[in-house]
Amino acid sequence: MAEMGMGKGVTAGKLASNVQKKLTRAQEKVMQKLGKADETRDVAFEEGVINFNKQYTEGSKLQKDLRAYLAAVQTMHESSKNLQECLSDMYEPEWYGKDDLDSIVEDTDVLWTDFHQKLVDNALISMDTYLGQFPDIKSRIAKRDRKLVDYDSARHNHSSTNKGKKGKDGGIKITKPASLLERATPVWAQGILSAHNIAQSNLSRNQAEDELERAQKVFEEINEDLQEELPSLWNSRVGFYISTFQSMSGFEEKFHKEMGKLDQNLYDILVKLEKQDMSGELPRGADPANHTLSPGGPPPIPKSPSKLRPAMPPRPESSPCRDMKPENIINLFDAAAAPNISVTSPTQADTLTTSAAPTAAAPTPAAAAPEETPVVAAAATNGDSEAVEMPPGFLFKVTTMHDYAANDSDELEMKAGDIVLVVAFDNPEEQDEGWLMGMKQEDWIQNKQSSLKGVFPENFTSRL
Repeated sequence: MAEMGMGKGVTAGKLASNVQKKLTRAQEKVMQKLGKADETRDVAFEEGVINFNKQYTEGSKLQKDLRAYLAAVQTMHESSKNLQECLSDMYEPEWYGKDDLDSIVEDTDVLWTDFHQKLVDNALISMDTYLGQFPDIKSRIAKRDRKLVDYDSARHNHSSTNKGKKGKDGGIKITKPASLLERATPVWAQGILSAHNIAQSNLSRNQAEDELERAQKVFEEINEDLQEELPSLWNSRVGFYISTFQSMSGFEEKFHKEMGKLDQNLYDILVKLEKQDMSGELPRGADPANHTLSPGGPPPIPKSPSKLRPAMPPRPESSPCRDMKPENIINLFDAAAAPNISVTSPTQADTLTTSAAPTAAAPTPAAAAPEETPVVAAAATNGDSEAVEMPPGFLFKVTTMHDYAANDSDELEMKAGDIVLVVAFDNPEEQDEGWLMGMKQEDWIQNKQSSLKGVFPENFTSRL
């Protein structure tokens, strides 16, 4: 019953033997500490154990830092993914490069995932395998230390058993009877008792020799294996560190190179979107189906420096208002100088051709002011076409895409859908970049010279 209570495979005799071994080892260690028993030392092996402990400590730290690095990569992956998905969600479908942007977001996520997985497969798993051999060797080193204590204890026991057993002549020394029983033994029986003591001494000596041989054999077997493994394990750290960090640096180099390409592509898309946003026009070669800004709201109003507003970036092409001078506008309708000039619509072209002929018969002096020679064009009113005289300095027509509330007395207030007649500035130097001068067509037809004329932002309109 006692054996069953101690678990399967554990007997009272085995338990007692283990307890006795622990007591013997503890006693032996105390004797060695007190200097009453010598201790077997192996300086080369002890140096190997020191290197082993150092290698194990460094490897454990490297494993910990590698896991922290992989956790940081995973966190960076999640942060990058969330950031780019946020950009993709805010990016309007009609903006430049929407499809390319979505592709970059997807490729970036795949690149992060691949980078993390390669680090796990080729660095972390390799690190775990490398450190996996240390616990077993560490337990074998501890076992060797215990067997060394057993060997020293057996050696000391054997030495004490044989000590003082022989006399000066080399014969067996017979001790005198020590107990009252021995003293009371008849003389003729004392010889038998002495022979018995000698036999017991011989038996103890033989047991001590057997114990010493057994302890020495066990110790030497485990000691020889460790003597070979420890130096080999110590030297293996160099190759392991090389392969691990070569793999990591190679993966990082490839990852950052590919990530740099994606970042450059994203940067280029945003640069083109920036140019499109500032100019209000599509870049050359852009696909209107995918690269047109969403008309969800009015564009930013170009600011006039003369009115303490921020300067508007220059447009890709100069405005026709800066290139056209009043005398050139008059010459546009000179039939002899430019018979094939076309205005904005076929109806207007026919009317202008008709009105240009009297002009050819009576040439106007070059110094004549623009307002003295009004331009005649066609205007559709209630579905009927009739000749409408254009205001002096007329250039072209535009239609208003967004409502514009005048912020100053010289600005023209407009509603979406209004048609505005663009005219030249009296002084071209007064024109600010991104602003045009004009009057509403309806106001001009009704009020002629008394029509309200003012400046307005060009990017709020579309040229007809």
